[in-house]
Amino acid sequence: ERDKRIRQDATSQYVDEVDMRTNESMKHFLEDPWVPSEDPLSPAPTRPLQDGARTEVLILGAGYGGLLYAVRLQQAGVLLEDIAIIDSAGDFGGTWYWNRYPGLMCDVESYIYMPLLEETGYMPKHKYAYGSELREQAERVADKFNLRDRAIFQTTVDGAVWSNEDNEWVVSCTERRKGREPVPFTIRTTFLITASGLLHYLKVPKFPGLDEFKGRIFHTSRWDFDCTGGSPTDPHMTKLADKKVGIIGTGATAIQAVPLLAKSAKELYVFQRTPSSVDVRGQEPTDPAKWASEIAHKKGWQRERALNFSSFLADVHPKPDLNMVNDAWTRMPAYSALIGNTRYVKPEEVPCYIGEMVGLDLVQADRIRARVDSIVQDPDTASKLKAWYPVWCKRPTFHDDYLPTFNLPHVTLVDTNGKGVDKLTPTGVVVDGKEYAVDVLILSTGFRSPTASTTPGAGASMPLKGRSGRTIEEHFHIGGVSTLFGMMSRDFPNLFWPGVRQASVGVNVTFILDFHATTVAQIIANAAARSGNVPTPARRHNFTLEPTLEAQHDWGMRMMAGAAKGAFILGCTPSYLNMEGAIDQYVMAPMTPEEQVKAAKGGAFPTGLPDYVNTVQEWIGQADLKGIEVKSI
Repeated sequence: ERDKRIRQDATSQYVDEVDMRTNESMKHFLEDPWVPSEDPLSPAPTRPLQDGARTEVLILGAGYGGLLYAVRLQQAGVLLEDIAIIDSAGDFGGTWYWNRYPGLMCDVESYIYMPLLEETGYMPKHKYAYGSELREQAERVADKFNLRDRAIFQTTVDGAVWSNEDNEWVVSCTERRKGREPVPFTIRTTFLITASGLLHYLKVPKFPGLDEFKGRIFHTSRWDFDCTGGSPTDPHMTKLADKKVGIIGTGATAIQAVPLLAKSAKELYVFQRTPSSVDVRGQEPTDPAKWASEIAHKKGWQRERALNFSSFLADVHPKPDLNMVNDAWTRMPAYSALIGNTRYVKPEEVPCYIGEMVGLDLVQADRIRARVDSIVQDPDTASKLKAWYPVWCKRPTFHDDYLPTFNLPHVTLVDTNGKGVDKLTPTGVVVDGKEYAVDVLILSTGFRSPTASTTPGAGASMPLKGRSGRTIEEHFHIGGVSTLFGMMSRDFPNLFWPGVRQASVGVNVTFILDFHATTVAQIIANAAARSGNVPTPARRHNFTLEPTLEAQHDWGMRMMAGAAKGAFILGCTPSYLNMEGAIDQYVMAPMTPEEQVKAAKGGAFPTGLPDYVNTVQEWIGQADLKGIEVKSI
């Protein structure tokens, strides 16, 4: 199953969003459908920061991560007027701004995923929130904390350079308002935070014939409601009633979109390379009485609930007495192979460890495959919808309507036997030499691998140069990944980011972002106190901070101690998690001892999110900033 899906071109089989910006034939995939085109002859809206202006904190990203940094910094004493936020989107929301496809919902419980529910006093409508509500929560947070006037939208960041002379970051930006010519400008900032997210750079396969297709074609993250009918809040796609529709991809997005497409389209073809594992969703409306008495019933409830959830995912022992969320995620101990658990594994113990994880996964995997047989009536179709890989290889999905869709007479599963689509023609899609005529083609082909965006520069698709003049990628190439907590690195003063490498990972990304944001805000506040900072009219934070080499080394040793557990990813079916199989090629290539050390340092925090939180909190509690060098300016 895995071998037939392996391709030598790995991630290069796709065109990345950054490359699409300069490709005239592909720019349409990137156009923002959610903002109107402006009249270029009318006055342009005024930015909160003009060319050459400076600020104390510049946050790259207006999604949940950027919002959380802005809120936690204010709570730690940073003035609202000293914060600015930049995003290429037209409003707040991040991935929930761009993604508005029919059926969109979050697969993590809304009570722990939606940020700042305690602070906003908002009660989610369902256990698992739908897209519009998730976007509205971003806007609610922005309004409550007065962030709208501090945001610069429809703007890309082209690069950032640390000025040794002025002890600040010089950030090159381009305002790209729809309908207007690009306008370059520069911002100078004391602190730079890159919170640009992980799953937002869309990718499009390099299909032969892509430019020749004459029908309507779009990516799910830029849904074309003009083509389909309906809206982000109305799933009735009336314009598809007489259309043959194809959707390429069967990952987490397609699982949600396919059932509603099937309700609207005359014919629907679902093109599959690798089936998803599809478990029960169990959606339910929020019970206001239960919300008040059992969920949001005390101060700190959301954080407590999120940590409880993470304890079950990390398969801690002993587990909490009460499983607060109690959904399929919390009954998936094998997933801890991906996100970390408290087991320490020696290199010689790796085969036994992987065997243990496979054993934990097998019962659940067999149950989910049996679920397919119990729902899908045609045995051949059912067999093609079964996932044959461990749960950690691809993000598991949860839906109650996806599998029944394949019992409908006008819905066809086109399984490519792991090979993918052959090519496009002017009128359709070719698989194994057979053409399937479609009027509308939807690309549910996902986003750039998070593994490829594990530095703040790569995550924001920009060169980010520190004190030495080297980019952070060059910096890590020389000495390996070197950070403190996966949040900051020496020679890049006053730079922070929510990392993947040397930080903890998990499925509830919002909690991780909140923890990073809270930690960074505390670090800045403690540094201001310890440095004897004296604000001036020109600059309120007259100090720099960065990790010491010793602290980075000690933190890196923690990653090395758990590096052997990373072998679980070898042998996985290609997916965005292993860069379409490229990680296997990298790990199995001959390495010098120095290269082995670099590789071992570059992983995620190995012992799970609860242990990561406890470790960092213990350090914060000491309040002495040990391992961070603070210099007054």
